[in-house]
Amino acid sequence: MVLGGTRARTHGMLIRDAADADLPGILEIYNEVIANTTAVYSESPATLEDRRAWRQSRLEQRCPVLVAADRATIMGFASFGNFHSSSGYRHTVELTVHVHALYRGRGVGKALVTALLARAALLGKHVIIGLIDADNAVSLAMHEHLGFTRVAHLREVGRKFDRWLDLVLMQRFVG
Repeated sequence: MVLGGTRARTHGMLIRDAADADLPGILEIYNEVIANTTAVYSESPATLEDRRAWRQSRLEQRCPVLVAADRATIMGFASFGNFHSSSGYRHTVELTVHVHALYRGRGVGKALVTALLARAALLGKHVIIGLIDADNAVSLAMHEHLGFTRVAHLREVGRKFDRWLDLVLMQRFVG
C-alpha cells in the first residue's frame, strides 16, 4: 500500500507513485483499454504527451498517480482527480483504475484502489466516485467488494463500438 508517497509490496507487486519513466507503460495499458473495452468512452488512442499532461494535471491538483509494478513491468495504474471544478466539491474525487490485460483478475486493481483510498484519507477527501460501464461486471464487483455503493445508473450516455453504453456511478465514503 502507498501512504504519503511511500512504497510497499502487496501480493508480490510494488505499489508506488508513478514517475515520468512509467508513462510509456501507462500509455500502453490505457490505449489497450481504449481499443478493446468500454472501460473508457474514448475512441482515439492517447499519445505519450497526452498521458504526460494528464499526470501533470493530477500532480497540480495534489492528486496521486500510482502504479503497480512487477520488476520493470507496469501491471496497472490508478489515480483520482477533482470530481468537479467548483470549490464545494473539493472533498470529492473521481477514481481511475486500469490494469494491463495480462494481469487482470490477479488483484492488481483491488490493490491499487485500496492504496488510493488510503491516500484519499491522508489528503482529507470525503467521497470517492467511480464511473463504470454498466457491462463491466468484474469492475462493478471489485468496487462493491471494496465498499463502493451503486448510486446511479445513467442509460445510453456513451457511444462506442456502434452501440449505446450505460454508465454506473458508484461511491464510497473515505473515512
